[in-house]
Amino acid sequence: MVRNPLIIPANVETLFAMSNKNPPPAHSLDDLLVFAAVAESEGFSAAARRLGVSKSMVSSAVSRLEARLGVRLLQRTTRRLSLTEAGYAALPHARQARSAAHDAEEAAVSLLASPRGLLRVNAPMSFGVLHLAPALGAFANQYPEVEVELVLDDRVVDLVGGDFDLAIRIGTLADSSLVASLLGRSSDVLVAHADYLARAGLPGEPADLAGHAALVYSLAATGPGWTFTRDGRSETVKVRGPLKANSSMALREAALQGLGIARLPLFVAGPDLAVNRLQRVLPGWALPEHGIHLVTSARGHQPRKVTAFADFLRGRIGSPPYWESGKAAP
Repeated sequence: MVRNPLIIPANVETLFAMSNKNPPPAHSLDDLLVFAAVAESEGFSAAARRLGVSKSMVSSAVSRLEARLGVRLLQRTTRRLSLTEAGYAALPHARQARSAAHDAEEAAVSLLASPRGLLRVNAPMSFGVLHLAPALGAFANQYPEVEVELVLDDRVVDLVGGDFDLAIRIGTLADSSLVASLLGRSSDVLVAHADYLARAGLPGEPADLAGHAALVYSLAATGPGWTFTRDGRSETVKVRGPLKANSSMALREAALQGLGIARLPLFVAGPDLAVNRLQRVLPGWALPEHGIHLVTSARGHQPRKVTAFADFLRGRIGSPPYWESGKAAP
């Protein structure tokens, strides 16, 4: 159900003021939240199911909001529903209103309530499988009233549009609107199986990689170019090989099969290097180091379930992160 309005953010008041009307009545925030649900669900029936109310109530709320603002927010046809220009302008404010109302409720009970509720977490596939999934049992034991939904995807998702409470992002954060805190760091390393190196030879410098079979991460921002640094100078080599994959774990498996040389995060390759399942290639040359961030879209007060998960992860990962010593997830 849509929560009762607790506060109306300033930018929502501004939105209503643009309609040259008096300040909105108390139920106007509820109408705005219903509009957000309709826009995100792409239909009145789907929004009604999402909110747990009747379709007629959803339709009435949107019509009431449109009448109050004096603009049409949704374009309705028999086959589809789409946002008007005014609808696109209003949707970000509606989402912020929803977030603010939720945060106000959380703030009111946070001093007394233990962490609880659904926690939706987005993370890259390899990091999620190797380092988040093994932690969920311990987190559940510590916080039994929190239900975690872990969504793994190596592509960057929209936190607000995807309705995520937090995400793990690795590397440069392109979206400056996110609130980020550093969980740890991980360098990339070049690795290969001893069988491959015995067959193809050990590269002595980056230029030698042009003649080797490279196992390439297909979502890398740098494409097929690997950049190395040493003694203040850098060198970029374009590589190619028998496999491109959108998963570091898939590249690790291929490297273990002796298929070629893989560029992997240390949080993936560390345990294999520690027991010599894989060998370092070009250890004298450095590959980029990546920050591992915990990010949220909310500024100010955070729900207890979010802060509890963040503190739990920081304590588990440690400083320096446990994978730097070649350890698997605890």
